[in-house]
Amino acid sequence: MKKTISILIVALVTAFSVQAQDKMGKNEAVKTIALEQTSGEFTQKQITVSEGTYVFDIANNGVGHDVGFVLVKKGQDLSKPENHIQTAYVTKPVATGASQTSKPTKLTKGEYVYFCPLNPTSTDNILTVK
Repeated sequence: MKKTISILIVALVTAFSVQAQDKMGKNEAVKTIALEQTSGEFTQKQITVSEGTYVFDIANNGVGHDVGFVLVKKGQDLSKPENHIQTAYVTKPVATGASQTSKPTKLTKGEYVYFCPLNPTSTDNILTVK
């Protein structure tokens, strides 16, 4: 009986160790891209970053109402929500004087357009990933 329990404990410890190593190997440093919105525009019109995983931190600087954030691969129809990179959405609308973050979003090489339909901002803001 003791031998069976010992084997079971060793098996469980081994399983948890393997799981922990798998998770640690997949973790990648998450970087932050901070963007500020004022009335009708983003203060940063162009950004260049390297490939990786990012969280978008969107600040509402005196807009006077809630703002949001939409990211779309350049060349896709911006008006279609299915083209939006939904992990880049802020977790809730950003009130005046506050900021909100998105979920981690993996960005690959290419160009992306970002805008806010609530503000509304222009759609010529470009995020370049090299």
